[in-house]
Amino acid sequence: MQQFFYILCYLSFLLILGVIIKSKFKIFQELFIPASIIGGGIGLIIGPEILGKLSSFSIPITWNKDISLLPSILIVPIIASIPLGMNFNIKNSKGEAKDIINTSFILFIVTFLQLAIGYFVNFIYTYILGKPLYPTFGAELNTGFAGGHGTAGMIGKTLQEMNIDYWQISQGIATTTATFGLIGGILIGVYLINRACRNGETSLLKNPSHIPQELKQGYYKDITKQNSIGRETMLSSSIDTLALHVAIIFSVCGVSYLFLDFIRKYKIPILSSVSVWALAMILMISVWQIIKKLDLEWCIDVKIKSKISALLTEFAIVSAVASLPLRAVFTYFLPITIMLILGFIGTWYCIKYYCYKYFRNNYAFERAISITGTSFGVFLTGILLLKICDSEFSSPVLGDYSLGFSITALIGPLMIVSAIILSANYGVITPLLLNIVLILIFSFILQKINKN
Repeated sequence: MQQFFYILCYLSFLLILGVIIKSKFKIFQELFIPASIIGGGIGLIIGPEILGKLSSFSIPITWNKDISLLPSILIVPIIASIPLGMNFNIKNSKGEAKDIINTSFILFIVTFLQLAIGYFVNFIYTYILGKPLYPTFGAELNTGFAGGHGTAGMIGKTLQEMNIDYWQISQGIATTTATFGLIGGILIGVYLINRACRNGETSLLKNPSHIPQELKQGYYKDITKQNSIGRETMLSSSIDTLALHVAIIFSVCGVSYLFLDFIRKYKIPILSSVSVWALAMILMISVWQIIKKLDLEWCIDVKIKSKISALLTEFAIVSAVASLPLRAVFTYFLPITIMLILGFIGTWYCIKYYCYKYFRNNYAFERAISITGTSFGVFLTGILLLKICDSEFSSPVLGDYSLGFSITALIGPLMIVSAIILSANYGVITPLLLNIVLILIFSFILQKINKN
């Protein structure tokens, strides 16, 4: 237990180091690299994978093993927190509801496409080139791109629960794709914005604006510009607001672990194969519905919940990067590179096609660039790119994009895990064909929804 505390202190130091380095070096600011990735990179350098090979001084191997487990542990409360406080307020006009549905469906299609691309690379290597990759290789593209560093722990957790020994390699590759996706998403996004502006494709942006220095540095010195993290829904005479939100999230996680142990003890069919994070998310949906039925939703603040999730994600990212199994990942250097290139190209042209088709004369580029940011990096990447195009958020894009993303965030992880389970049990062809079929089905439904 004491070692866990030491590790927590060590990761905290890496995060602070990341903040300092980002604030001092322009290259990290221009690339919008988060402090958690910078700190994790420092941790990787001074860890047993690099410094440990060059000298006797490095972070203990036992620490590194425990750190590598953290992302798969932290992903449980991160995903469990998603439904808490979530409200799908789409009772607007028919047109507004359709825009939200279109956004969600495009995000789903991107999920299926990224999974298909990843498994296609696996298929080529395994069946065409005769160089077999492990069965689940390919899921890491969508896990890292659309999911991000936090979700990279999900793939490790899922494979761990399936007693598959290459879980750490897969988690490492997912972390790698997440890093390239985050950086590439910003660079590609800014390039696309500048090109679209020159071609007159942007609805609001007439000249590529200068990105505020605060966004690059990652902080505001002006106190008046600093946002509040949320409402104080409880008084300290009862319980601290932050403590209440943390307690709800971790209580649901705890009950989920107990429930899953019970299910597996009695070997209940189908349910025995469910991951603990999926069970926690389902249970949280029920808990949130109960809270609303009891008219207690006033005690939950989405901003505070999001900050707790963000805090856990920061530690998940820094631990995932710091414990990256470099040698194992380099073994798959070429297929990873091919997968990344196809992923970048396929994702953008897929998003552009659907957005320009179904959002014609309705902020098509702005919608495309926000979805692209999310599909390469994280939700905030999409917001950052959208802010460049729509600095005042005067268009309806942000609202439609946020609600559309919420729907995908709820169901998307389940689809990733389904693909992992299918590939582990039946080989790469099954999830490849399934995701191609799903792309066709969702495209057909999208066409019907938008049929005049």
